[in-house]
Amino acid sequence: MRSGRRVGVDVGDVRIGIAVCDPDGMIATPLETVPAGPDAIGRLTAIVAEHEPLECVVGLPLSLNGREGPAAGKVRAFATALRDAIAPVPVRLFDERMSTMTADGQLRESGRSGRGKRAIIDQVAATVILQGALDAERTRGTAPGQTL
Repeated sequence: MRSGRRVGVDVGDVRIGIAVCDPDGMIATPLETVPAGPDAIGRLTAIVAEHEPLECVVGLPLSLNGREGPAAGKVRAFATALRDAIAPVPVRLFDERMSTMTADGQLRESGRSGRGKRAIIDQVAATVILQGALDAERTRGTAPGQTL
């Protein structure tokens, strides 16, 4: 397992959830929600500068059969723009299937619902994505996903 902080990103059409992990790469925690739009890359660049991560892990929304659809194309384009903005920090795409559903279930179990849940679900989804990548790397011994 590589040591180093990572930033997790859940890209949505309206909001972008951000999570970070500890310097040992063990536990992901929610950080913030960034409005999607023209200022999003700038805010993520500032987050990367502040946290100095080993890499950014961006959730790639694949269909249940593993294929890429239109949403994955949008995320790939965003991840490419992010990669160009934060170089030399690498950007890694990681399968995010079911991350939002998992995040929704975790929030429901904790008693959050409605408007309060909407405000943080993207952060929790980013945490689920990042924790999944960390766990996969710990299990396999190599970084999961695809580096752009």
